[in-house]
Amino acid sequence: MSRVCVIGDGGWGTALGISLRRNGHEVRLWGPFPEYLDEMRRTRENTRYLPGVPLPPELTWDADPAAAARDADIAVLAVPSRFYADVMKKFAAVLPPACDLVSVTKGFAQDTHQRMTVLAEAALGRRDVAALSGPSFAEEVARGAPTAVALACRDAARAARLQQAFNHERFRVYTTDDVVGVELGGALKNVIAVAAGVSDGIGFGHNAKAALITRGLAEMARVGMAHGARAETFAGLSGVGDLLLTCTGRLSRNRGVGERIGRGEKLADILNGMRQVAEGVWNCVHARALARAVGVEAPITEETYRVLHENKDPRRAVRDLMEREPRAERDLPREQRTT
Repeated sequence: MSRVCVIGDGGWGTALGISLRRNGHEVRLWGPFPEYLDEMRRTRENTRYLPGVPLPPELTWDADPAAAARDADIAVLAVPSRFYADVMKKFAAVLPPACDLVSVTKGFAQDTHQRMTVLAEAALGRRDVAALSGPSFAEEVARGAPTAVALACRDAARAARLQQAFNHERFRVYTTDDVVGVELGGALKNVIAVAAGVSDGIGFGHNAKAALITRGLAEMARVGMAHGARAETFAGLSGVGDLLLTCTGRLSRNRGVGERIGRGEKLADILNGMRQVAEGVWNCVHARALARAVGVEAPITEETYRVLHENKDPRRAVRDLMEREPRAERDLPREQRTT
């Protein structure tokens, strides 16, 4: 049994806390609002982010970073990307030096476009922060539905420890050392999911969505490889696996936002009515910048950005994608292909 500190009381942090407790660990969750933590203690339910899911009586909560992190063997970093840097600073001086760190947030730093593990390592003064990602809706993990994910860490021994800690009969963990690929897959797929939702909202049907998913995966791989990821990672759980789930699942917030935009709603109105974060709205800004920085074509990301942040008509965006210059199907730049 390990002592685990989950930093973040949202749906994903809570779901992982439940899963880790299911595996026999002592779990403490940190959240920023003491009154809401008191409500969860009393009702044994996270009504804001996991309504209807009973919380194990053994879970504990604390709003004090030092108390939440005390004697932790593992810290799970589950804070939305917009608040990630500020929260990590609160924990920099209180996390035990030997504590294994695993980031589970699928996004980028707000100002620098950094991946979450890079940001965490800088803010916490640590090395080899692991990343966990894959097709994993929080509600299904919390309810114990079979789930498989990828855990990436450059340190093989740390990866093995974390795999052992997270893995159980309902939550299967595969390891890799491609941290860049796992993190970029988890973040970039959110953008494609928004585009898939727009297609659904307009009513284009299955052909259009299949094309978006397929060409979106190629786009993700191009951008990822240009930033040091491996191609095969995008064929795995944190790439195509997560992409399929987020583009098609009824619980996908990113797909849901896109669907509402496709039906004619304004982004500001949608976001104002949402309690949980749709990371794809903000990931889109960073994904576009990352692609442009290395001169990689990312047409789906470009058009999604224009729809979300420049008020481009979604139907016009689709027409512009379809009217691009015809080309051969080529998922990788010529110099990166193998014979």
